[in-house]
Amino acid sequence: MPPTAPRGTLVEVFLVALRLGLTSFGGPIAHIGYFRREYVERRRWVTEETYADLLALCQFLPGPASSQMGIAIGTLRAGYPGGVLAWLGFTLPSAVALLVFASIVSSVDLAGVGWLHGLKIAAVAVVAQAVWAMSRTLTPDRERITTAIVAAAIVLVVANPAVQVLVIIAGAGVGWWLYLDTAAPSATAHARGSRTVAIVCLVLFAALLVVLPLIAVATGTQSVAIVDVFYRVGSLVFGGGHVVLPLLEAEVVPPRWIGPEEFTAGYGAAQAVPGPLFTFAAYLGAAFDVEPNGVAGATLATGAVFLPSFLLVWGTLPFWNRLRGVGAFQAALKGIGAAVVGILGAALYDPVSVSAIFGPRDLALAAVLFGLLTAWRIPAWAVVILAAIGGEVIAL
Repeated sequence: MPPTAPRGTLVEVFLVALRLGLTSFGGPIAHIGYFRREYVERRRWVTEETYADLLALCQFLPGPASSQMGIAIGTLRAGYPGGVLAWLGFTLPSAVALLVFASIVSSVDLAGVGWLHGLKIAAVAVVAQAVWAMSRTLTPDRERITTAIVAAAIVLVVANPAVQVLVIIAGAGVGWWLYLDTAAPSATAHARGSRTVAIVCLVLFAALLVVLPLIAVATGTQSVAIVDVFYRVGSLVFGGGHVVLPLLEAEVVPPRWIGPEEFTAGYGAAQAVPGPLFTFAAYLGAAFDVEPNGVAGATLATGAVFLPSFLLVWGTLPFWNRLRGVGAFQAALKGIGAAVVGILGAALYDPVSVSAIFGPRDLALAAVLFGLLTAWRIPAWAVVILAAIGGEVIAL
């Protein structure tokens, strides 16, 4: 999946990702909309089809899909260092904000805060804009429209993160069945990465899952135990950032690494900052009642929870590129793209809309923000600011 623009500089990749990290409110589903607007529409680093391919890949993988998207696009743009810097730029703002929050308060209640509610409404507009734009490209005929509708219905009725993966697999089968005779092999360019590196990454990913628990038990070292917990959670969670919260609570609260009140406070703060929700790990690592904590704990926990994403993306991306050159796989990707539109459409309703739209005023603000994004092409960061102001007005 080559970028449509020439290979970029590391500074460029970092600064663009940093901008996204400072302005991408609304959680992993909304991030997909922000990323699409920045990388596909504004900068044209990847095509709509390539973006959909990457999205399908990241939906297949466990871990934070939006962060993995950033790693993949950064890697395509500027190689492996580009992937690291794309992740760093997107992650750093929220990680630092949660680290600061952990250092100055022990608990906070953000329920009912107007500007926070406005940010949730902004997410509705961003996701709606992404669904609307992607549907025009990825569901151009009635077969793919039907596939998207069926996918959305299944995901809405069966509320299970694993179902999303099954829907994507089913979409691939539908695409292969419908479009195999008309699919042409894609002319793919040089892939960013090698099979050798990919195999090493996949082997290392599996080895760490087995070895880290053994080392933690054998040594009794708290640092290793923290790395083990966060690496395991980052490796096995499907369904996005919100799914990681109950898993982490089960791992860190019972052994009294952190109290339930402090855990809940960090959860509230994580909702209020931009960037990936997985940076909740930075708050936990900093607020731990056991050593290491503070900056060291935050760095350790954050690095461990995101490490599987690097290993999985780099381990699968070269093979994903080669598969795109197969006509049969191109046919399957047509069905996958339609299924992805359906999944995003379902997410627009639940969890995005049901957690943000509680009355006609909320719906009116979402409609205005959607119009600003689509008709007036207002930048996403400006829409977020207007949404926060609008949330405060609604609260009054």
